[in-house]
Amino acid sequence: MALRSFPLLRSTVVGALRSRQFCSSTSPPLVLTDQCVTQLKKISTDDEHLRVSVDGGGCSGWQYKFSLDKSVNEDDSVIERDGVRVLIDQVSFDVLKGSKLDYQQEMIRSAFVIVDNPQAELGCSCGVSFSLKV
Repeated sequence: MALRSFPLLRSTVVGALRSRQFCSSTSPPLVLTDQCVTQLKKISTDDEHLRVSVDGGGCSGWQYKFSLDKSVNEDDSVIERDGVRVLIDQVSFDVLKGSKLDYQQEMIRSAFVIVDNPQAELGCSCGVSFSLKV
């Protein structure tokens, strides 16, 4: 199966390395911003990837979680851009589809954030938790 490439966004959906799952849509499931890629290059090693997941919790019902991970699970999808990789498990993939992963720096904090999530309806003021559209 050939990899689907997205040259306008300079992103490539690589798919799960072990299970050979590939994205069949014409747009990437998660867009990595320039700021995200730059920060990932600063904090990760060649064998580390940013894992993005969605978990129950937070004041709005769901929250985004970010961690560095060296292993790729069977159900992971891998988004790659400019040498950095983001891992997303299948459940989180469905919730994050169509979103942007950004890195934002403010006076009081700097963090990876999910923006423009078409599946999210309401969010808390800190931007960590959200509710899903029904």
